[in-house]
Amino acid sequence: MIRNKKETEEISRECERCAGEIKKVNVRKFFRKPPFPFDLGSLQSTAYVLFGYTPKQTLNIAQRLYLEALISYPRTSSQKLPSTINYAAILTLLSKDLSYKDLALELLKKELKPNEGQKKDPAHPAIYPTGNLPERKLSRAEMTIFDLVVRRFMAVFGEKAVKESIKVSIEVNRHLFNLRGGRVLKDGWMHFYKPYLRVDDVHLPHIKEGERVRLKHVIVESRFSTPPPRYNPSSLLKKMDQVGIGTKATRADIIEALYDRGYISEREMTVNDLGFSIIEVLGEHCPSLVSVELTMELEEKMDQVQNNEKKVEIVLIEAVEKLMPVLEKFKENEDEVGESLSNAIKKARMQDRVVGKCPNCGTGNLMILYSRKTKKRFIGCSNYFKNLCETSFPLPQRGSVKSLHKKCRICGWPVVQIFMKGRKSWFLCINSYCPLKEERS
Repeated sequence: MIRNKKETEEISRECERCAGEIKKVNVRKFFRKPPFPFDLGSLQSTAYVLFGYTPKQTLNIAQRLYLEALISYPRTSSQKLPSTINYAAILTLLSKDLSYKDLALELLKKELKPNEGQKKDPAHPAIYPTGNLPERKLSRAEMTIFDLVVRRFMAVFGEKAVKESIKVSIEVNRHLFNLRGGRVLKDGWMHFYKPYLRVDDVHLPHIKEGERVRLKHVIVESRFSTPPPRYNPSSLLKKMDQVGIGTKATRADIIEALYDRGYISEREMTVNDLGFSIIEVLGEHCPSLVSVELTMELEEKMDQVQNNEKKVEIVLIEAVEKLMPVLEKFKENEDEVGESLSNAIKKARMQDRVVGKCPNCGTGNLMILYSRKTKKRFIGCSNYFKNLCETSFPLPQRGSVKSLHKKCRICGWPVVQIFMKGRKSWFLCINSYCPLKEERS
């Protein structure tokens, strides 16, 4: 184990441009099973990772494809494909499209047995293509989701893929270095799913134990431990599924609501001040309302009703008994909770209007303000109406303006984002004399 930077530099000097001996070559083959059929959650997660579509967008697209009879009902939690849907008939219909012809015919020559997951849905099977082909030209997003569903359906019938990993140990002046590589030996199911796979093959030359090699250069890198990655719409969707928050049909709407209400922002989710304030207030006065356990318990009981394991009347009585003490306590602190939440919302709205520090007076903040005479909006210093600073900048009067709390990469002044109906949003540096604006003019 290398203990410090000094030791690292010593090893680098000792090994630079020196010859080494290959001590061990470890070759291992392993199999990768085909993926499971899509349920709604896995379709949404995959579409986010591959294309950046939010869970809500994916659900809306899948719903349109379902209404045109191109795919099965998307609001499902099943990873099962019953034989009653007739795999061969679906593949035969898909083979009429040149994009899928060769792949479909290849599958039709073998026994069709899908690789299924454990998750079941009593109402609906996993998501699959019906075999019908589009009668109109699909939008790019629609075609992307349709193609993804078709290729995933075909992939679940594929054979296991075979991969090879190689680990090579090289000794240089008594110091051990490791070299790793890998490659796909047999595509198997990956052949059908290839456009949506990220295969990082690292090919190594033929290497034998005892051979001599020379290190051309030793690179020293300093790395630090990193915190766990933030949630994004895809990973949050998976977490909600794991802990039982929401249903397959509501999880996308819940995530969308978190963004729309200003509780979170950015793709790599950052909790905003408003979100923190709400959690703090509710956590202090009625912690059960923000409890994962309570939500999970209620969702589980609703699933039991859906699966005919419990009567709805019994579940309602149990829910009332559980929630009544919580709501009574909430009622007792109603005024205090209301005032705290109201202050949090006011603070958040004020924060949303701040775009940065005033470059002129240095004491105020640049904010989105409205003229008392014309009611037109502009960016001005928070000292503007106090007659302490005259700094102001014009803004478009149509559309909405969002403060990004970011600086222009050219001049360092604050940047805002402009949204207009029917147009793509754009970024605006508030500095009228920004060199970037001069280049464009």
